[in-house]
Amino acid sequence: MSTKTDLKQERKKQILDAAEKVFTKRGLDKARMDDIVHESGLSKGSLYWYFKSKDAIIRALLDRVFINEMRDAEELVHIQGSSSERMRTLIASAVQEYKSVEKMLPLAYEFVALAARSKAIREALVGYFKRYTAIFAEIIQQGIESGEFQPCDPVGTAISVIAMYEGMAMLWFIERELVDWDRMGYAPIETILAGLTVEKS
Repeated sequence: MSTKTDLKQERKKQILDAAEKVFTKRGLDKARMDDIVHESGLSKGSLYWYFKSKDAIIRALLDRVFINEMRDAEELVHIQGSSSERMRTLIASAVQEYKSVEKMLPLAYEFVALAARSKAIREALVGYFKRYTAIFAEIIQQGIESGEFQPCDPVGTAISVIAMYEGMAMLWFIERELVDWDRMGYAPIETILAGLTVEKS
């Protein structure tokens, strides 16, 4: 990677780090590009060179949150091992992610609220969800084909798993004491796996 490319990536990271702080503090609606300029320490010209609008920054922040996570998840489709263990690995990663982004959780739900008003953000979120669902569904399908899992609707089952964890995250956002991730984080996937797994005779 060239020095010029390194600098470009570093500047983008600097802007996105600043935007994350500003959005978390002020909210998406009240945050201004000038606030991000001030937080980043860059000039307004530099900011607009990399991002033409606040929506462009929001989209880039969403990509940063989801893309690396998605890339790691997609690798599980192709590695050796039982479907059960790979699903547990996916969930373990998701639980750690929920715990690590506690301060960003209010911002995450602002993204969801914004999706109701912004077609571009809504399409981005739907795209991430469909991609993540496809990963889960493929692993479930592999389990069915290997005889590890009983026949089922892979996509419907994948959506059910994701919905349970998104629901837990929402309850956690509303009241932290309702969800203890260390104690409760793996119960839903074990319940699903208990129903999916073919009993060995």
